[in-house]
Amino acid sequence: MSRKIRIIIAKPGLDGHDRGAKYIARSLRDAGFEVIYTGIRQTPEQIAEAAIQEDVDALGLSLLSGAHNFLFPRVAELLKEKGAEKILLFGGGVIPEEDIDFLKTKGFKAIFTPGTTSEEVISFINKNLKD
Repeated sequence: MSRKIRIIIAKPGLDGHDRGAKYIARSLRDAGFEVIYTGIRQTPEQIAEAAIQEDVDALGLSLLSGAHNFLFPRVAELLKEKGAEKILLFGGGVIPEEDIDFLKTKGFKAIFTPGTTSEEVISFINKNLKD
């Protein structure tokens, strides 16, 4: 019997709006994933450390404050420095279309914008983390 896919959902920076992150975390849990929600106002260092300590398969960042071009790449950079670049990275929130390609070059496999359904996120994870 293999273990459940483990996922962290995190809110980096000073963004205190966590309704979407909580919705995704709950949807992923209901879909059978093991989900850890780190809460709001986490530093990139705290998020990367939690992902490593919890031995997660995927890490989802949610941000609405506009600091995604700094905070998302910083998390990816810290994971790479610690040898954890195997963790599947995805993000979501209010992220302009013109920033999505940049974030993908920094290691994010997908960026989900407002209107994305939980089924789309679940499908993405299943597709990218099949044994």
